[in-house]
Amino acid sequence: MTTTPTPTTDDAPSPPAPAPAQGRGAWSTLRPLVLRLHFYAGVLVAPFLLVAALTGLLYAASFQAEKIVYDHELTVPVGDRELPVSEQVAAARAAHPDGEITAVRPSPEPGATTRVLLSGIPGVDPGHTLAVFVDPYTAKVRGELEQYGSTGALPLRTWIDEFHRDLHLGEPGRLYSEFAASWLWVIACGGLVLWFSRRRTQRKLRGTTGRRRTLGLHGGVGAWVALGFVFLSATGLTWSAYAGAHIGDLRTALGQETPAVSAAAGEHAGHGTAGGTGGDAAHGVGLDRVLAAARAEGLDNPVEIVPPTDEGSAYVVQQIQRSWPTKQDAVAVDPATGQVTDVLRFEDFPVLAKLTRWGIDLHTGSLFGLVNQIALMLLALSLILLIFWGYRMWWQRGRGSAFGRPIPRGAWQQVPPQVLVPLLALVAVLGYFVPLLGIPLAAFLAVDIVLGEIAHRRGRRTYDPASG
Repeated sequence: MTTTPTPTTDDAPSPPAPAPAQGRGAWSTLRPLVLRLHFYAGVLVAPFLLVAALTGLLYAASFQAEKIVYDHELTVPVGDRELPVSEQVAAARAAHPDGEITAVRPSPEPGATTRVLLSGIPGVDPGHTLAVFVDPYTAKVRGELEQYGSTGALPLRTWIDEFHRDLHLGEPGRLYSEFAASWLWVIACGGLVLWFSRRRTQRKLRGTTGRRRTLGLHGGVGAWVALGFVFLSATGLTWSAYAGAHIGDLRTALGQETPAVSAAAGEHAGHGTAGGTGGDAAHGVGLDRVLAAARAEGLDNPVEIVPPTDEGSAYVVQQIQRSWPTKQDAVAVDPATGQVTDVLRFEDFPVLAKLTRWGIDLHTGSLFGLVNQIALMLLALSLILLIFWGYRMWWQRGRGSAFGRPIPRGAWQQVPPQVLVPLLALVAVLGYFVPLLGIPLAAFLAVDIVLGEIAHRRGRRTYDPASG
């Protein structure tokens, strides 16, 4: 929300705005427009961004908190030998005979428990599963917790994740996060352009006070983290409600969908849709031979075994490592013979499918583990500080009892048609693909035009060139 002082308010009487000077460059006419957009977008969107930053900060920290809070369920003393997976699943089944086994996650490393995931358990959210934690050395059940998502989020991280995503309001709540993500990159890019367009002497922080010092802090920190905000915005939109659907359609049209191993048993049917749930994991040859077949194909830990959905389906074994290097290879195993019927390698994913996978994992703090999570926390803290400094600058723009004089309207009127028309076309395209950017922007422009016309009819100036 970088701004510059202006000597007048929107309501100050003055003569009609002079015509733009001849020979003015494109940037000199665009800068007031960018300044006004950055200011108003910052003021109006900042509350949503503040919520996203605070909840995102909590989510980035939740990975490590989860390990501490659920240490008893997640870890066990390292034993001499791990028992067969089938025995571990049988122990979980004895403790919880109800529900259906949807997946099994064998112990990924020494000292880690095995997770047996059950669906259809009374009292468990239908979109979640119950994870039963089993000691791989003794087959004793260590506990059970509700689990959500492919990253295996447990109750603490699940609660924070849903708070960050939709404020626990369901689908309507997702609009808040999509609105914030839609505008974050606009505010960040606008601030970055405004900061570097200022003279170097105006960007100095040392020895400054008041609003200029706040501006220096706001602009300087913003310049350092702007690219990080653009990344968070872009990756956040990939799984949003409306923009995410457009991105998915575009990937489909380009043949860049994320493939899935074929779960059809007894045939090498190519890459289709992977299978889902089954009531009992002990189909045909059983879990141990299925896991051995997957290991023979190079699928090392961590992996997830999904039982067949019906008599015509195969087991699906998929690597689930989201950290670097990413492990997402998958195989289908015929339950009747134990033979691998299909193999899918992550290296064969389309380019956009890989970038989407890495982008989401980097956004959520999985790709580079603790380093990734610390970087996300620093970005969240930076955004919180930038919002504070932005509102402080707005306060400092006031005189006496006035709170935050606005940037003068009418800047768009000074943009030459040869620049304005392509700019509006670009905005229209962006607005279509990112509707929670396009619709508010169109509304803002309409209100700006109406208020500008009212001010013009009252003989008040709509734009002060000196403010740019």
